[in-house]
Order: sequence, then structure tokens, then C-alpha cells
Amino acid sequence: MRKLRKIKTVSKSKPTIEGAGVHLKRAFGYYQVPQFDPFLLLDDFRSDDPSKYLPGFPWHPHRGIETITYVLQGDVEHGDSMGNKGDITVGDVQWMTAGSGIIHQEMPKGDKTGRMGGFQLWANLPASMKMMEPRYRDVRNEQIPERSLDGGVKVRIICGKVNGGQGIAGGQQTCQKRR
Repeated sequence: MRKLRKIKTVSKSKPTIEGAGVHLKRAFGYYQVPQFDPFLLLDDFRSDDPSKYLPGFPWHPHRGIETITYVLQGDVEHGDSMGNKGDITVGDVQWMTAGSGIIHQEMPKGDKTGRMGGFQLWANLPASMKMMEPRYRDVRNEQIPERSLDGGVKVRIICGKVNGGQGIAGGQQTCQKRR
């Protein structure tokens, strides 16, 4: 039997501008870190107006964290200082472990109708992993297992295990350290 937990608080996302001028909504971040550790930040970057997302997130550094980007609409081109590059689209995930440090860029492109949508989660690496070699992985929509839960709920498993399904992103070591 599953243990039910009570909702402690409900908060609204805040409009924020990041990167070179991307308008997004920040669900949580910065001053809220103690409440959500190991999660550092959650941004929702949905828009029907290309001027609100096309400026993108040009080259910038990260260290000691992981960024997990999930695309709902449109596509995002990305690259990093290790020579990795790619393009993720609807249902795809880009998982970057910054570790000892990496410079990367993410450039939202939108879809044929000009819509863009997705979210990015930042996760703090455990102290023992902060100086690991940086790594990066694109996970395609069709690689992400889906499982049904009670009440007709369906979940996509990016990391960890649910009802016999196991996510492939982030590597076993990272997912296990999160528990």
C-alpha cells in the first residue's frame, strides 16, 4: 500500500528572463534550494512567440550540477566544450552532468507554427561526484520507458525505477545516488 503525503505548500511560478533574453517561468530556484534539495531550479520555457525564446542560452558555464532538459514542443539545439552537439525534439531529454566544469549552449528553435515548450531541472551533484568528468547524453523519446500506475496515470521514466521499468538517463550511479 502506498503512503500518502500531505501537500506542504503551493506556490506559483515567477516570470523570469534568462540567457540572452528567454522569457520563462521559474517554478523554484535560488532562495528555495533548502526546501527542494537536491533540486536547485525548475524552469518552464513555453511560448508561442519566437521573440520570447529564440535568443536562447548562448555559451555559459556550469559546474557541480546536472541539467535535465525535457522538450514538449519544438526543438532545442545544443552543444558543449567537449565537442558534443545535438538536437532534441518532442519527448526527448538532454541530460548534462557538468561535474568538474563544462561550457555549453542551448538554443530553442520552436516548431513549424512558432511554438516552443519544455522544462529544465537542475540537480545538485553529491559532494563525492562534484569533480567527476563532465558527461552528456541525449535520450530519444522512443528510448524512454512508460509505465501505467493506479487510476490510469502513465509515467515516463527518465531516471530511476517505477513498476518494473527503469530509466536509462543519467547513468545508474547518478540515479542511485539520488535516492
